[in-house]
Amino acid sequence: MLANKLKMGVMVSVLLLILSACTSSQEKTSSSTDQNEKRELTFLSNFPSETLDPHLNWTPVRAGMAETLVKMNEELKLEPWIAKEWKSDDSGQVWTFTIRDGVTFQNGKKVDAEAVKASLERNIEVSEAMKNALKIKALEANGQTLTITTEQPLPQFPSELVHPNAAIIDVSEGNVDQKPVGTGPFKVVSFEANNKLVLERYEDYWDGKANLEGATLTFNEDANARTLALQSGDADIVYRPALESLESLNSDKSVKTDVVPSLRTHLLMYNTSNEALADVNVRKAFDALIDREEVVNSIMAGQAMAAEGPFLSDFPFTPAYEKKEFGIEKARGYLEAAGYEMKDGKALKNGKPLSLKLITYSYRPELPLMAQLLQSNAKQLGIAIDIQVVENIDEYLAANDWDLATYSLNTAPRGDASYFLNSAYMPGGAMNFANVQHEEVSRIVNELNQTVEEEKRNQLAKDAVTILDQEMLHSSIVHPNNFVAYKDYVENWVTSISEFYVITKDLGVKTK
Repeated sequence: MLANKLKMGVMVSVLLLILSACTSSQEKTSSSTDQNEKRELTFLSNFPSETLDPHLNWTPVRAGMAETLVKMNEELKLEPWIAKEWKSDDSGQVWTFTIRDGVTFQNGKKVDAEAVKASLERNIEVSEAMKNALKIKALEANGQTLTITTEQPLPQFPSELVHPNAAIIDVSEGNVDQKPVGTGPFKVVSFEANNKLVLERYEDYWDGKANLEGATLTFNEDANARTLALQSGDADIVYRPALESLESLNSDKSVKTDVVPSLRTHLLMYNTSNEALADVNVRKAFDALIDREEVVNSIMAGQAMAAEGPFLSDFPFTPAYEKKEFGIEKARGYLEAAGYEMKDGKALKNGKPLSLKLITYSYRPELPLMAQLLQSNAKQLGIAIDIQVVENIDEYLAANDWDLATYSLNTAPRGDASYFLNSAYMPGGAMNFANVQHEEVSRIVNELNQTVEEEKRNQLAKDAVTILDQEMLHSSIVHPNNFVAYKDYVENWVTSISEFYVITKDLGVKTK
C-alpha cells in the first residue's frame, strides 16, 4: 500500500516538473546567456550551513574557500594539497609534513608551518570530534616543516587530515563563522546562514586562477524545488534533484545529469540505552521489517543499492554476510524470542507496550519515507512508532532524546573502514550518538588503528563489521547514488564520490 502511494506521488511530481519546464523555457535561455557573460555559476544543494567555520562545517572545503593538507582523489587515493609531501620515520607516531611554498591565505599572508600549526591547534580546541580523530599530542613548526606527534602510532594519520574539518585557515582573523580566511580559489563575499553563500575568485590563488569569476551556493531542502530551480534557470548546478525527475531531465537537451555510486549509507540507528532496544532480538525484529529491495525500488526510484552492511560490497574490507530474511513473520519471531506477545493489537512484555520515538530529517527526503515504511510495518506487529522530523538531527541525537533514527552517513570517505568504525563505535566518536561500548569491537578497532599492513587492516575491519552485523548495532538500509543535474554550458563539473569537493578552480562555463 505504501509503495503504491509513493509511486503515485512520483507520477504527480513528474507531471508538475514537465509543466514547469514548458513554461520556463524563455527564462532558461536568458539565464544561460547571462551566465556565459558573467562566468559565474549558482549551485543549489540540499545541505544547509549554519556556520562557515571550517572546523565545524564541510561547506568551506566544498565551496573552494578552504583546503586541507592532504586531499582524496576520485580513485580514493591520497594526494598532496597544501602539504607537498609527508613522511613518518617510525611506526606512524611522529609525522613530518612539508608545507608547499607559494601558498597564501586570501588576505595575502604566507602559509607556513606556524600558520598550519595554529590552525590545527584551533581545530582540536573547538571540535571534540576532530580532537578524537587526530589524537595530536604535540605540534612543532620550523619554516615550512611541521612535525606532528600523535598520542599513539597512527599509520593512517595522513588520511585523517583529508577530513573537511581539518581545513587550514588564518586563525588570526576574526569572524570565522561568517568569513573565514582560507587558501582556496574562492573567498567569501557574503553569507546568510542556511540560505546563501556568495563567493568571488581569489586572484592570487597558489594553484592558478580559477575559471569562474564567482559562484553562489544556495540551499533548499525540497528536492522538487531544486529541480524546478534548474529548469527555470535560477540554478546552474543542482545537487540531488528529485529522484523522480531524472528521466525527464535526461530528455532535456539543455541539461546534463551525472550519477555515480556514493560512499554513503542510509542507516536505521538504535539507541541501546533504551531497555527494549538493548535486546539484540528486538533490533533484529526492526531490521527484518525493512525490505531493502522495496526501499530501492519504491523510495529511491532505483537510484541506490540494497545494503548488507555499512560499506559497498566491492570494498576489500567488506565481509561476507549471513543471508537475511525480511518480512512481518520473521520480525514476529524475533519479538517472541525477546519475550513479547501480541494482546489487544499491541506488542507487550511484562504488560508494557512497545512504543518508540523515531527522529529523522527532511533535507534527505527519502529518510522520512523510510521511517514511514518502518512505522507502517511495525504497526502490524503492535509496535507504536512516533515519527518526529527535526531540523538539526545531530543535536537531537547528541541529547539522547530518541529511540530510533533514520540517518545518512558517509561511511568510507577515504576508501578505508577506520573512519566509520572509529566515529560510530568507539568512545568519543563523532557519530557514536548511542554511546555504544562493545569491548571486542573496541579491541579490534584499536588494533586496526595501529596496523600498517593493508591486508591485515582489511581483515581486522571485516572482523569488526561481522560482529556489528551479528549484534545489529545499526541497520544498513541502502547505499544511495550521488546524482547531479547541470546546464549544458557548465564545464569541468565532477561529481565527487567523497562529496568533499564541489566548487573547484577548474569549474567553468563554456564561451560562445
